[in-house]
Amino acid sequence: MKNVLSCGGVVIHKGKILLLYKNYSDRYTGWVLPKGSQEEGETYEETALREVKEETGVNAEIIKYIDETQFEFNTSDGRILKHVKWFLMKSFNYYSKPQKSEFFEDSGYYKYHEAYHLLYFDNERQILEKAYQEYKKMLREQILNGQG
Repeated sequence: MKNVLSCGGVVIHKGKILLLYKNYSDRYTGWVLPKGSQEEGETYEETALREVKEETGVNAEIIKYIDETQFEFNTSDGRILKHVKWFLMKSFNYYSKPQKSEFFEDSGYYKYHEAYHLLYFDNERQILEKAYQEYKKMLREQILNGQG
């Protein structure tokens, strides 16, 4: 089994979460969080920020590391174990533009409960829940000062 690493973000603006709609025939169709593969020489943070920008057009800022998820899948080259490092991020407006070359057809910001039910993958719902709880905690403690 081959191990691969990706990094991604739970991007929030004014309490709403950024999602992407992917339509890749013969694999899956559904809403996902932005994430992608680490390039040589990049830190986890650099990868997460670059992938969010590439996939959504959003300039985000990292607030905090959240957690790592793992999942397995098959390819023509064999079985893959993918590790994803997730970061809580904020953006500064509601702008987003899905990366069509990666089969993303739509993007947008959704209220927490909408985003939670839209997400295609269980592990992404779990990361969203952790990230959103941290976001709310930081707002209560006035760490974010009502931003993001």
